[in-house]
Amino acid sequence: MKDNLLQKLKALNERYMELERLIASPATLANPAQYGTYMKERGSLSRIVQRYLQFTQLLQQKEEAERIVSGVEDKEFQHLAREELQGLEAKEKALMEDITNHLLSREGGAQGGVIMEIRAGTGGEEAALFAADLFRMYVKYAERQDWKVEVFDSSPTEIGGFKEVIFSVEGEGAYQKLRHESGTHRVQRIPATETQGRIHTSAATVAVLPEIEDVEINIDPKDLKVETMRASGPGGQKVNKTSSAVRMTHIPTGIIVRCQDEKSQHKNRSKAERILKSRLYEFYEEQERQKRDKTRKGQIGTGDRSEKIRTYNFPQNRVTDHRINFSLYDLERFMLGHIDEMLEQLQAYSREEQLRQLVATH
Repeated sequence: MKDNLLQKLKALNERYMELERLIASPATLANPAQYGTYMKERGSLSRIVQRYLQFTQLLQQKEEAERIVSGVEDKEFQHLAREELQGLEAKEKALMEDITNHLLSREGGAQGGVIMEIRAGTGGEEAALFAADLFRMYVKYAERQDWKVEVFDSSPTEIGGFKEVIFSVEGEGAYQKLRHESGTHRVQRIPATETQGRIHTSAATVAVLPEIEDVEINIDPKDLKVETMRASGPGGQKVNKTSSAVRMTHIPTGIIVRCQDEKSQHKNRSKAERILKSRLYEFYEEQERQKRDKTRKGQIGTGDRSEKIRTYNFPQNRVTDHRINFSLYDLERFMLGHIDEMLEQLQAYSREEQLRQLVATH
């Protein structure tokens, strides 16, 4: 793994030096757009290349210390060389960890906050109640992290469930911790609406989209169709009498976003734009993933909401994530937002898989 990683770093260093030559060429200097592209790529590589050069220098120092330890008879000098070697080995381990973290964060895409979308799946009213339970679980987890939650849009049912709820979670590390929640969540329990005590199986889908800054996704106003309408609540009742609800269609992709939770049309439009940017980012990222990795298998999951990722079995007090074959047996506490252990297991597995994929491509 280490040798493959060094080959990857060597390739990045060679690309960095190539960019240095390209940026200095007269042809590039005469083309502002190309110059900007090369400068941006060079900037994204500069930190990792700097670490790689530090690492190669450290390896040279280590080799020298090893030669002294094995080739010098003077005991005192040999002792000093061993001490230096131990220090260099500790630095090597720390720097390799730093390089790995930097590479994975660079390859791992967006950082920061997320927009989450939870929708009731198979199971009627029970699925809607489960969707509401999931929403509360994530809100409680976010509160424990001191993250901010903001509801963008929701379609509540008359008995307290959600057909759909869309919300943002803002806070340091939110995307990295929650990104693997995308998929189908299945619940097995006796519904509140069940009179004969039978266990039902229902499902809800979760999508986790990175919150996108303005500089990352630019939307041409000509590509947007914006419609306004009156917002409605459960059973079709009117929740206000003005046309404050917004439906936004991105014409090139056909992506449609609806937002009605605010009484202000302006606020609903602003929220709709945030959701649209995140969905467009995911749309374009998925296209790129498919181009790059047509044969990639064995990952933690594609994020496809049709993929069953987790089962919440209430009779057995068990929650199982099928991607990593990991179970916890305190479901009540889990539903109260204590999902840290599950997320940590997913992150650890994902990190290993990312690293394997990273070094396998070079």
